[in-house]
Amino acid sequence: MRGIDLINSALPDELILEIFRHVESKTSRDACSLVCKRWLSLDRLSRDTVRIGASVCSGKCVKLLSSRFPNILCVSIDERITVPVPVPLPLPVQYRKRRRVSHASTSSDRSCHGSDQTVSEYEVMGASYLSDSALAAVGDNFVKLEKLSLIWCSSVSDVGLRSLAEKCRSLTTLDLQGCYIGDKGLTAVGECCKSLQELNLRFCEGLTDTGLVELARGCGRNLKSLGVAACAKITDVSLEAVGSHCRSLESLSLDSETIHDKGLLAVVKGCSGLKVLKLQCLNITNEALQAVGVFCLSLELMALYSFQKITDRSMCAIGKGCKKLKNLTLTDCYFISNKGLDSITAGCSELMHIEVNGCHNVGTDGLKSIGKNCARLSELALLYCQRIANDGLSEIGKGCKFLQALHLVDCSAVGDDSICGIARGCKNLRKLHIRRCYEVGNRGIIAVGQNCKFLTDLSLRFCDRIGDEALISIGQGCSLQYLNVSGCYQIGDAGIIAVARGCPQLSYLDVSVLQETASIL
Repeated sequence: MRGIDLINSALPDELILEIFRHVESKTSRDACSLVCKRWLSLDRLSRDTVRIGASVCSGKCVKLLSSRFPNILCVSIDERITVPVPVPLPLPVQYRKRRRVSHASTSSDRSCHGSDQTVSEYEVMGASYLSDSALAAVGDNFVKLEKLSLIWCSSVSDVGLRSLAEKCRSLTTLDLQGCYIGDKGLTAVGECCKSLQELNLRFCEGLTDTGLVELARGCGRNLKSLGVAACAKITDVSLEAVGSHCRSLESLSLDSETIHDKGLLAVVKGCSGLKVLKLQCLNITNEALQAVGVFCLSLELMALYSFQKITDRSMCAIGKGCKKLKNLTLTDCYFISNKGLDSITAGCSELMHIEVNGCHNVGTDGLKSIGKNCARLSELALLYCQRIANDGLSEIGKGCKFLQALHLVDCSAVGDDSICGIARGCKNLRKLHIRRCYEVGNRGIIAVGQNCKFLTDLSLRFCDRIGDEALISIGQGCSLQYLNVSGCYQIGDAGIIAVARGCPQLSYLDVSVLQETASIL
């Protein structure tokens, strides 16, 4: 049967396209496109996403990409992406003078023709940025565009954004992180992109209330997700407009020192369908957070960072009202104590993910309340919790049978008794990360190896009481794919060899800052 193509003769285009849609890896997709001309053509038709480094994103490059991939829906242009610059061989002397005329074209245009570039042209390429004209070309050529990310493209101005908005009226997602666009550009988006659902304005320092208010008025009806961070000129005025015009808002992320209770109250009262709320606002108090518990009854994820004015009163209100809460993060909330954590876990029985980071008034009793109330918990992260002792984690082992991931960082009072309790009670554990918990030793990790047969990801960083005996147990009982034992000074060759023999699926190993493994590496 040599020379006969049995696959292409039997499979229609539609079936091959459907197969391509299930190949997620770019490397694998690229390999498929090299099989034959038919697969190359079908691959080009099926691609819907392109990611470009801003230093090579010229108008000419955009045209080439759009002609090759006509069905692109999502474009990401990132100033942070580094483009490898090959070093071509020097040209013969007789050609150098004639080739110098090519310097008249822009460096970004020449990036699409690598074989014709000189050394000077490669040097110039690294200094180019996404321009307004290149952004206009994106709008002209990607006619089906629905999602656009412009990450740290600082040279884009209101002119380019307006040009794009006028041409891409079907845009549903717009990420402008780090772009120095102003009010006029954002106003144009509000006027033209009536289908906009997701907007990220993180680090857009040129914006004021004028732009965000006009956007809310123009296309706020369909807006579902809004992110604002480090926009010093955005105040409560903007959030009042969001509360009035963005009634369908489901996700709000705010990182601001200029937002107060008045603004957040306007949003939670006007956008009662909020499901995701992430806040890092120094001037927000209990008044606004208590309103969240009253009005945002559909809330599923709440993350609070660096709050100095939030107390247990807010947690009590949220526990009473937000019964659908599944994901809770509390970071550096110094005035939230065991009482607040008990209130929210008792009221929110569907919690599946909890992270407590640097909340120094949360201790063992708070952790016990999680074990008693959160039977569905699948992931728990405890960072810099100095007041949590063994009894707390033992309660987690008794009550959270479905726990799959546990992260412990700088919990100085947590020891082997805690880890043994987790290992015996949480047998579905798949990920265990422990860092700088100096009371955890061999006994706790041996219990993990004996009981947690599904464990695939283990990180034991700078736990200097853990040695070879612990890793031998892990190698005998678990099928690890990821192992990090950096800084565990007592681990030597015997432990690493045991893991290597017992875990053939291991794909990542970090044994840095060890003293006794040189002979096998």
